Amino acid sequence: MPKGKTPDEMIPGIGKPKPIGLFAWLRGRFFAGMVIAAPLAATFFILQFLITFIDNRVGPLLPPLLKPETYTNYAIPGFGVLVLVIALTVLGAITANLVGRSLLTLTDRVFSRIPIVRNVYAAIKQLTEVLANNQQASFDRCVMIEYPKKGSWCLGFVSSHAKGEIGAKLGTQKIGVFVPTTPNPTSGFLIYVEETEAISLEMTVEEGAKMILTAGLVVPDFEPPAAADAASVAEPEVGTEKLAQQA
Repeated sequence: MPKGKTPDEMIPGIGKPKPIGLFAWLRGRFFAGMVIAAPLAATFFILQFLITFIDNRVGPLLPPLLKPETYTNYAIPGFGVLVLVIALTVLGAITANLVGRSLLTLTDRVFSRIPIVRNVYAAIKQLTEVLANNQQASFDRCVMIEYPKKGSWCLGFVSSHAKGEIGAKLGTQKIGVFVPTTPNPTSGFLIYVEETEAISLEMTVEEGAKMILTAGLVVPDFEPPAAADAASVAEPEVGTEKLAQQA
């Protein structure tokens, strides 16, 4: 062995790490900054868009006495959002009493008699009532089902067991699985399959949604149970070997 050299330095390809150039260093730091700034910037612009949209819709409806521009030289951002929150709270308080419920019933009758409006109004009202009355209305878990053909598997979310007419005709052992499309999870298919035919996953619904939104590019970490058991068994063996060497 030559003097002054370690075994790693004598092996070709092993030694000191290759220095990184200035351009590669700047490029790495730039992309790291983009990864950190992208979620913050997207959240800021979405909130700004929503606040501006509400302010532009609510502002023209206010009388001049209630507008901040009457007393100041500039508009106050978010004032329309504040007015909307107060108006919805007052509306909820009014509809909680007998007079408010009577007015709400009258409004339902009026909208139910308009040919085109009644379909949209009824659908939106039914959706809001389901979300308001059933606080537990959410997907149960993530599963894999064989769809659209044998040998092809897709990710879906279990909504509930078959109920009502569907449960009476298909059986309560069937489960409803919502299979969303990628990258737009708001559309998809509702499929009823046997619960034994669905493969349950350990990932949460939020992790499954992220996987669908990114078209499978973001996959949650998973450690197989066999690997975890092997690691837990290997640790005592390593400790026993160390004790034997010390003895």
